[in-house]
Amino acid sequence: MKDRALTADIHRLARSEPRAGYRGVTRLLRREGWQVNEKRVHRIWKQEGLKVPAHPARKRARGSAENSMQRNAATRINQVWTYDFVHDQTDDGGRLKWLPIVDEYSRELLSIEVARSITAEDVVRDLERLVRERGVPEFIRSDNGPEFVARAVRDWIEAKGFKTCFIEPGSPWQNAYIESFNSRFRDEFLNLEVFGSLLEAKMLGEEHRYKYNHQRPHSSLGDLTPAEFASRCPSPLRPPVMSPKDSANQPQPQLS
Repeated sequence: MKDRALTADIHRLARSEPRAGYRGVTRLLRREGWQVNEKRVHRIWKQEGLKVPAHPARKRARGSAENSMQRNAATRINQVWTYDFVHDQTDDGGRLKWLPIVDEYSRELLSIEVARSITAEDVVRDLERLVRERGVPEFIRSDNGPEFVARAVRDWIEAKGFKTCFIEPGSPWQNAYIESFNSRFRDEFLNLEVFGSLLEAKMLGEEHRYKYNHQRPHSSLGDLTPAEFASRCPSPLRPPVMSPKDSANQPQPQLS
């Protein structure tokens, strides 16, 4: 009877998280209260004929660029934000462009925007909002993308007086974190959803962001969700550094 209930829950989680695999399902089962090890789940997984389609191995860029994640790996929350663009489409063939922004240390999906097109001004607006909410990151890391976007972000950083933010257009970032996130984002979300409209994509994207941050445990975080891991880190909030023009018109934020 116990194995029957466990098997039913394994099937349920395999349906709801088709890319999780037996290890991911084991973590989810433990969060639901099951005291079960991977070996037992794997046995049932094989007996039930469950499997995750294999993907070809991805080649990772190697090197020692000055601004690569190997040399500037995040060591605390809110230190490095990273972003990249992901392309998809609605059911009628209309273009969708996604902009995920991730905290490299906590793996939190800070923001997920989607539109038919995303301009440099849109990227700056999203970063501006996150700075107001979370404080100033030390680095903003981006894969090679449109030059005009990188230039606009750099100009914004300089105009705001952020002395510790950093972005270098055209650098070989070797940005493993955002590449890994984008791979999972496509595998676990984009490939499983059919978007009838831009509005539906926006709604489902926010649902995915909540689920990713609050319900999806990460083995790299000790099987905690990003939100749980972040809650155990020291508060990252620091007052934004403002330009003289901004400072004259706005009160200085108070440290908690």
